[in-house]
Formats: sequence, structure tokens, C-alpha cells
Amino acid sequence: MPPADDAADWFAGRLPDAWFSDVDVTVDREEVLVIGTLAGEDGGEGAAAEGRISRFRADTKEERIEIAEEAQARYGRTVSWGARIGDTTALFTHVAAPVMTRLRQPERQVLDTLVDAGVARSRSDALAWSVRLVGQHADEWLAQLREAMAEVDKLRQDGPGV
Repeated sequence: MPPADDAADWFAGRLPDAWFSDVDVTVDREEVLVIGTLAGEDGGEGAAAEGRISRFRADTKEERIEIAEEAQARYGRTVSWGARIGDTTALFTHVAAPVMTRLRQPERQVLDTLVDAGVARSRSDALAWSVRLVGQHADEWLAQLREAMAEVDKLRQDGPGV
């Protein structure tokens, strides 16, 4: 898989200046997620913000598709889009990648409890809910882990050749 460590810079150079005042680019193995704060939109909440985001989505569709195709060829990952105004964020597209896992009975019982309690509709939803919860409460630790992994990758690249 091609590296995508320059994706944020690539999108910053490729996106029209008029679209976003700020852009967050997140990359994983399957997806490049681009969420931009709409330029020229001062706040607005609820239905008004959702309407402006919807208008932006429709008005930029063709150009976003063109940019996504270029990025997908460059990075070998699906490009997904979203937009933000104030506290309102909407994802236009996103990847919901299936993940195979093997769980023993105690772990399955945790998922089944969440399903039985109505927290989740299925074991799959319960697992996704659990991962989101861990992610929210472990953000700082996960950020440190990602930084350490990036440093290890850099050291591998800079290390002696064989």
C-alpha cells in the first residue's frame, strides 16, 4: 500500500481555497477522510447548518469526485468527504470496513449484554460502540502510541541498508 503521510499536504494544495477555512485529513489502511470547515460560514446551527452543508455537497460533487479519483490513484485508499459548520458535522461518504475477530465466551457475553440492554442492535454494533468508547477515553494514550509508531517507522527508513 502506498504511504499516505503527505495526504494532508496534498489535499491542502489540491482543494480550492474557497471551499474550506480548515481541513482535517485522517488516514487509515482503507480510507482517507477529508472533513473541511466551510469557508465563509459564521456559525449557524441545526437545520440551517445542515442545509448549508447539503448545498455545499451538491454544488461541489463533480469536483470532489475528480479530486477523490486523483487521491485514490495516489494513495490506494477510498476517499471520503465531510463538512463542518460550528458544532455541526456531516459525513457525505465513509467506509464501514468489516473486521473479523475471534472472541471467547466472556467477550461475547459483554457484547450480548449490550445487545440485551438495548445499547446496540447486534454484536457488530456492540463491538463498534465499545471501540468508540475506548477511543474516546484513551485519546491521549492512543495519540502517544501513534507518535511512537511513527518514530519507529522513521527510524526504520533512516536505518542502515541491507
